[in-house]
Amino acid sequence: MMTNFRILTISALLISTLALAACNTVRGAGEDLERAGEAIQKSAK
Repeated sequence: MMTNFRILTISALLISTLALAACNTVRGAGEDLERAGEAIQKSAK
């Protein structure tokens, strides 16, 4: 049970780290989210 929790926790941390590294900065992450929101709005029209 504890092993599954550790694997899940480590996996979540790795995914978070990779996601932030891909965006390069927190500001970049915000800009990426903004662009994604704009794309969704355009496709909804």
